[in-house]
Amino acid sequence: MAFECPFCNRVLSSRSAYSQHVKRCSENYDSSSSSSSEEIQNEFDIITPEQDDNSEDNRNNEIIYISDDEPMFSSRSNETIEIDELPQSMNSLTFEEFASIRYEEPASREPEFETDESKSKSDETETETESESKSDKTEFESDKTDNESDESEESESAEEETETIPKFPNNTYSDLMTLIIQHNLNNKAGNAIIRFFNKHSNLPTSPLPKNIEQGRKLMDRMKLINLLNKEKVILKYNNKDYIIYYRPIINCIKNILSIKDIHKYITFNFKNDQTNNNRNYNEQYTSNWWARTEKTLPTGSYLLSIILYSDASTTDSLGKNTLHPIFVTLGNIITWRRNKPDVKQLLAYLPIIKAKDDTQKISEEHKNIVRRTFHKSLKFLLSSLYDDNGIELELNNSIFWCFPRISMIISDWPEACTFALTYKSTKSNYPCHFCLVSKEDLSNINLNSNQIEPRSHNNMKLYYKNNTGKNVSIENVRNFFWSVLNINIYAATVPDRMHHLDLDLFQHQLNFTKILINKQCGKSVIDEMNRRVKLIPRYKDLKSFPNGFLHLTLLTASEYRSLMKIMIFIVDELYKDSGSPNFIKNNKITEVYLKWNKMYLLSRKENYEESDVTLLQESINEWAKLFIELFKEHSKSELQFPKLHSWVFHICSSIREFGVINGYTTETYESLHKDYVKKPYKLTNKKEIEKQIMKIVTIITESSSKEIPKTPIALKYSKKLYEFCIQNAEIYIQTRMNDPDLEKEMKLGFEKFLECLDAYLNFYDRKLSEHEEIDMIFHIYGGRFF
Repeated sequence: MAFECPFCNRVLSSRSAYSQHVKRCSENYDSSSSSSSEEIQNEFDIITPEQDDNSEDNRNNEIIYISDDEPMFSSRSNETIEIDELPQSMNSLTFEEFASIRYEEPASREPEFETDESKSKSDETETETESESKSDKTEFESDKTDNESDESEESESAEEETETIPKFPNNTYSDLMTLIIQHNLNNKAGNAIIRFFNKHSNLPTSPLPKNIEQGRKLMDRMKLINLLNKEKVILKYNNKDYIIYYRPIINCIKNILSIKDIHKYITFNFKNDQTNNNRNYNEQYTSNWWARTEKTLPTGSYLLSIILYSDASTTDSLGKNTLHPIFVTLGNIITWRRNKPDVKQLLAYLPIIKAKDDTQKISEEHKNIVRRTFHKSLKFLLSSLYDDNGIELELNNSIFWCFPRISMIISDWPEACTFALTYKSTKSNYPCHFCLVSKEDLSNINLNSNQIEPRSHNNMKLYYKNNTGKNVSIENVRNFFWSVLNINIYAATVPDRMHHLDLDLFQHQLNFTKILINKQCGKSVIDEMNRRVKLIPRYKDLKSFPNGFLHLTLLTASEYRSLMKIMIFIVDELYKDSGSPNFIKNNKITEVYLKWNKMYLLSRKENYEESDVTLLQESINEWAKLFIELFKEHSKSELQFPKLHSWVFHICSSIREFGVINGYTTETYESLHKDYVKKPYKLTNKKEIEKQIMKIVTIITESSSKEIPKTPIALKYSKKLYEFCIQNAEIYIQTRMNDPDLEKEMKLGFEKFLECLDAYLNFYDRKLSEHEEIDMIFHIYGGRFF
């Protein structure tokens, strides 16, 4: 096998010699091309936090954003990867196509975007004029045009592809390699499977490879000509290219709509659900946002609600590497179905910007670069949604004219602040990303609506334009969502129940309880609490703590929910009351956990009438009032928690705006990190991690989507046990059930049979005419499985 250098066209015979040569050659290439870098510097979109005359000082730490509106001139252009777009449904591809992923590295690259210097200049310098809305629209139009040119170039390159594509020789070979990849089996285990198969299959010629190494080499030679996965250089910083690995969002939407039977659970129209003239809030299509947004669409079109979820995650327990996936799903799908993993599509791995050292890491310049890159990545990923003419989507053999709109963003608090570009620090003057409440009032639950000014695009843009963003705790970076239609990014980053309640407020309540009891009664009562926890017996769906809970520090949300169920019994009658002043009585501690459970259960309702929303708000206020009364003096910050304020003042408005809380909790999204980060990471060689993970996820997703035929189990009857007609079925069965020798399994079977028979007769009684009768004889056999 020969290896050709992409820089000097020299051919080398071994892989090791090739890698060493390319490393030296690329360094020479970079140094030789540096002289010409100044000539093309004007073609870059250069962004620094402050434009000044110190260009020489900044040149060594040059920051280059690859503009969506300009060609990407970069020393890495010969390495940029072109991957053709998938024009067909993902489910229609064979595994051979998915498993044959290989990333081609062309020697040269055409510019991805047409140059438009004036648009780039106005976009990146973020100049505010009185015609802001026009310029915002122009940003979207340029992105859409550029993305379309991207796709046309890729489709042309796909048509020119004439190379023969190797495939797996048979399905058995394909299934073996799927097994190896999906379960992370090493070569030794794979070879053992091959030997076992060959030994017991009794086939004259084995359909499997001689060894797993041969199978892996075949997969390396295979490539997928129409692959969803793409990548784009989004930033050049610290002499490094930062790449966004992504799937086109329109293709992600089409993949969701191609899921079998998904049409049964999807709705495109607003539903004004009412009970006795009382407004109901359940699915998102019953919410105020849906009703308001649907009115802005052209007649005959449908609203497509886009929900985003984003959260960075460590790749292993050591936390040395981090990936930042972002997922997309549709709010049109009912909640219980939308919470299934297959309806959530991986959209991209966002670039994680690294600093040269700790000094640069904490600098405001570096932090602003991270924020700009995040929003620039979102702009690149999402701009294709906002086509003036909408998009046509196929569902259940019908075509729907849809206008996609981003409805809400699901995330934890720090991630929500990144989307909203508000200060993350809880000690900032205005730490809430929903409204302009001061930090001193975070624990004040008696505020009225006139004292809480909600954040909006208009008032935040005004502060940004006047360079007074610091006064309202927003970053000095233009927010991409200010130019997005039908969204208020500050309200769309909805409160997450798991991070607000399970992992934060309940944890605080538990810790403050221990502090209060220890201060009043001493360590002996704390030990009694721990002893009571140990005595709780095992029960289904209840996490037990046989060693107590005092030594536990990092509990999961599920474990905290188990503690919620038992804490009211742990603290009840825990200590005797004292007559000393300011002594907190035991029944107060019990009451705060009782009010917590009432509030928590109400938050998990699947349907809210307007009266239920009011009841939830009252329940929240009652708990919060007692929580603050008991524990404020034991908190160093005096309970100035942004999540406490957010839960008290903004959760009920989110229900009215977007539907039930179950529709936007991260509980069902956190598990995605295992399938899209942690597990695939173990299968990589720890180089170009995102690229390899995208490949692995595609293979596993396609292989797991295949229906596995069920092997029928033979059922053989032994002998007839009972025979009776329908007229005397109940008398016959009751007589048999009174037999003391009858096995309990048979008694249970008879009880279930009578329940089903009653339901059957009730159904047919309504359909029978006056003179019709049911004539039926039942035969019950004994049987056994083989």
